[in-house]
Parts: sequence; structure tokens; C-alpha cells
Amino acid sequence: MSFRYKHLFFDLDHTLWDFETNSKETLQDLFILHKLNERGIASFEDFFEKYTIHNNKLWQRFSMGYIKQDELKWKRMWLTLLDFKIADEPLSKQLSVEFLEHLPTKTSVFPYTFEILDYLKGKGYELHLITNGFEKVQHAKLERSGLRHYFSHVVTSEGSNNVKPNKEIFHYAFSLAKATANESVMIGDNQEADIQGGINAGIDTVFVNHIDADPYISHTYMVRDLKSLELIF
Repeated sequence: MSFRYKHLFFDLDHTLWDFETNSKETLQDLFILHKLNERGIASFEDFFEKYTIHNNKLWQRFSMGYIKQDELKWKRMWLTLLDFKIADEPLSKQLSVEFLEHLPTKTSVFPYTFEILDYLKGKGYELHLITNGFEKVQHAKLERSGLRHYFSHVVTSEGSNNVKPNKEIFHYAFSLAKATANESVMIGDNQEADIQGGINAGIDTVFVNHIDADPYISHTYMVRDLKSLELIF
């Protein structure tokens, strides 16, 4: 075990839990269930493309504190349907509820997720999660995918009443874990939330660059897959 770090704070979605795969499967299930092709949406791929655009924009606004959780949850569906000239608010809200019910039942994770968590636990590190997701949904994801037992503390934006990259959510996590900044590191895929958040909290960072993106925020380390974390820890 490196003497430099004791507490490793992971992001969940897009870092360990394969949000893209799991959300796409969930949305496809709902597309079929609600027969959206009969409502004028030619293909699921068209629907998913529009949803992804709106979801990303709304998550960015949520992270910046401009909108609340409830608005994020249903408006991503509402705006997507509007792109296909479907102005159906009840359907939007129904899709929102069903999406969050079904999403946590999906269990795809990135390659080497379990192996690297076993490796890090075996080396004596304390593992924790800091996620901008919703409390009930994130815990359900962890339980269903078999990840929960690896983490001593799970801090969500809903549970902490704050969001990454604000330093307050990190300080809240430090207090729960009894961790100090100089013995902690943030590991995540999102440069604005995870890497800038780590910088704001005064800790080292690992940019998990699954998609080979261009780095534009300074980080302490960068890996392109989870197995490469063994080279750091």
C-alpha cells in the first residue's frame, strides 16, 4: 500500500458502473413498453440521441445549482418528446418514474471493476463513493450490481445536499470517513465534477479516461482503463 494515500474516493456512474450501457437498455425497454414508435418516433436510436443531449445539458445545469432534482428527472423526458412534437406531460412524468425504477436493475460495469476493487481492498485502502446521483437510485445500483460491500461510505448529492464539484460534498465525505485531504484521492471520469471537484477540495485526482477524451483540467494522474490503477496504487 502506498504511504501517500489511505482513502480512495470513487465516482460511480461512467467510472465503475456503465451508465451509458445501462441507461440505453432501460430506455429501450421503455420505448418498446410505451410503443413510442406508434407515437411518431421513427427509431429508438433517434430517441436515445435526443435524450442524451437533453440529459447532459440538464445534468450540467443541476450540477451548477440552476435546477432542482425533480425538474431534471422529468424535463429530460419532456424535452426529448417535444423534439418529436409529442407534448404529453403525463407521459413524460411516467417515463421519468419508470426510468428511475428500472435503471438500477441493470448491472453492467466497466471491465476489471471487481478485480481492481478487490486489489485495492487487498492492499488495505479505504474505499468510498462520492456521486451526484440520487440516494435511492445509487444505492439500488450498488446492491444489484454487487458493488456495495466494497465501500465504507457512499455519499450522494441528494444525501449530502450538495453536488460535485463543490468542495462541500467532499468535506462532508471526509468527515464521514475521518479522512484528511493529504491522504485522500478522487477517482472519476468527469473532468468538471470529479477532477475540478478534487482540486476544489484540495486533494489529488485520477482522471479515468475511458473514452480517450482530451484532458482540459489539470489532474494528478490519468488512466485509460481501471486495470491501470494498479500502476498508481
